[in-house]
Amino acid sequence: MKLNELLGTEFPFIQGGMANIATGAFAAAVSNAGALGLIGGGGMDAETLRMHIRQCRALTDKPFGVNIMLMNPAAPEMAKVVAEEGVKVVTTGAGLPTAYLPLWKEAGITVYPVVAASLVAKRLARSGIDGVIAEGCESGGHVGEMTTMALVPQVADAVDLPVVAAGGVADGRQLTAAFALGACGVQLGTCLLTSLECPIHDNYKQALLKAKDRDTMVTGRTTGAPVRVLKNKMAREYVRMEKRDVPLMELEKLTLGSLRRAVFDGDVDTGSLMAGQVAGMLHEIRPLRAIFEDLWTGYQSCVKGLTER
Repeated sequence: MKLNELLGTEFPFIQGGMANIATGAFAAAVSNAGALGLIGGGGMDAETLRMHIRQCRALTDKPFGVNIMLMNPAAPEMAKVVAEEGVKVVTTGAGLPTAYLPLWKEAGITVYPVVAASLVAKRLARSGIDGVIAEGCESGGHVGEMTTMALVPQVADAVDLPVVAAGGVADGRQLTAAFALGACGVQLGTCLLTSLECPIHDNYKQALLKAKDRDTMVTGRTTGAPVRVLKNKMAREYVRMEKRDVPLMELEKLTLGSLRRAVFDGDVDTGSLMAGQVAGMLHEIRPLRAIFEDLWTGYQSCVKGLTER
């Protein structure tokens, strides 16, 4: 069964819960365009999240969800908010949602944790989750070590649950590959940053459009918090400091507020321009609906081409 049949959407796509980007308005726009929009709780407190949930509900009558970064100190309060507000889908990252599952299951919430290893997926499968999002290191933002190509089939073999592929999907060929690997749908992030509706600063969008295939890098490997971003002055300096074994406190000073600088101020030099390796495949700013339709028709064309060979 495809993800759209499970979630009641037109396309089998979930929008990534990108902190400071995935607002209630953006999630509603994604849902209205046919995918599952997600409000990104990262960077929010519980009451801000509540406000975005209500904003999203006012802007769409389609299914939408919330992403909760479990490392957020406000995560326990956010867990209650999504239940109180009647949110239907929750995805999680940066931790295990086990403690919140009884509350969410009682509220009838569908739960899809993001995992970077099959062992984690297997452990969570025993706790009553509804599916998993297997995210490879090609993705933007916080990353694991395994590639999507290697991770998805191993997760699909490890659990008897729907598996959503994430990381490295921007066109129909990659969507076809995700289905072939055992996924029922995909989570999209980077390719939505250059959508007309995405609220990031135009400088950020232009940096993505200029990016080539090797224009991302991973910072924070030595600190245990790897993040994939576009190469810029801040990212290069961060890696240089890592190689010199600069104390973690100094590294944190360099990146403090850097995502907000990128998203809201358009600072392409010292901002954290989170992006996946598919950034080099982005060539124009388009409406969300056009992006989704191209992905789907590209997949159909790809399958047709494979069957005719």
